[in-house]
Amino acid sequence: MDMFCCFSPSYSQLVGGRSSSSSGKGKNHEGLIKYGFSLVKGKANHPMEDYHVAKFVQIQGHELGLFAIYDGHLGDSVPAYLQKHLFSNILKEEEFWTDPNRSISKAYERTDQTILSNSSDLGRGGSTAVTAILINGKRLWVANVGDSRAVLSRGGQARQMTTDHEPNTERGSIENKGGFVSNMPGLFHRSHY
Repeated sequence: MDMFCCFSPSYSQLVGGRSSSSSGKGKNHEGLIKYGFSLVKGKANHPMEDYHVAKFVQIQGHELGLFAIYDGHLGDSVPAYLQKHLFSNILKEEEFWTDPNRSISKAYERTDQTILSNSSDLGRGGSTAVTAILINGKRLWVANVGDSRAVLSRGGQARQMTTDHEPNTERGSIENKGGFVSNMPGLFHRSHY
């Protein structure tokens, strides 16, 4: 694997703070795998609502690269919640070490249900999410919801690792689950469940 690159929107021990820097970089323990990230505040007249995680950690004898961008919409409470809980929810799944794909999917769904159940405390905002977990520098698991994306640089060539989820192109699926798509002030269509 050449170089782990970037995310762009635009657990107690695992959590950083609000994204105060617009970019950053680092590498794994051996220095063979490098990463970078960039956050860009949009033109809207409100504070930055994006949060990120970008680090390597040792857990149960494994080196995990944990990377995420949570792009907040209409406030920062949901992306802050995701930053604090999504990776820990993934890693708490019993089958994480044997079936990361299933664990990631289950944790995304469980975290989403918790957010929806606590919307009165978290407010009316939401967030996109893109996460990547690199296990021992060999296996990479990437997941996303919304239009934040992950890009891998291999041999200097950028490779998009995720597919954006856009409300208008997924209108049928959203409506079949009891939701609807609406135009809210701003540039983006929103989906509601």
